[in-house]
Parts: sequence; structure tokens; C-alpha cells
Amino acid sequence: MTARQTAHSAGCVEEAEEIVKELRTALKNAGITLPTLRLDAASVAREAPCPLIELGRCNVETAARIVAALR
Repeated sequence: MTARQTAHSAGCVEEAEEIVKELRTALKNAGITLPTLRLDAASVAREAPCPLIELGRCNVETAARIVAALR
């Protein structure tokens, strides 16, 4: 991987980490907690990371809160 590709990949991971923080805060402000909200480990472990955000599992009450917050 070239230096440019490495820098791009690092930037993608940093951006994804920031989005996870922002999403966690926004959900918290709406009274919603997704305990498994995180970066998908497999997607950042690749040679050229393309981060995916794992929202995880939630119960029906949490899913209903998400629906209400999005309406």
C-alpha cells in the first residue's frame, strides 16, 4: 500500500470513529442507547480499510424509540 493509500485509509477510519461518536451522542439525546454501536472490526482490519458502522442488536422498545425519533 502506498503512503497516499495509507493516509486515505487512516482518514476513513478516523472519520468513521467520529461519526460513531456523533451518532452515539445524537441517540443519547433522543433517549436511545445502542450498547453495541461501534466500528465493524472486520471492515477496519483489511489492508485497505473501508469502515462499516455496526449498529448492533436492540430490543423492541429501543427500535420503537428510533422510529419515533426519525419521524
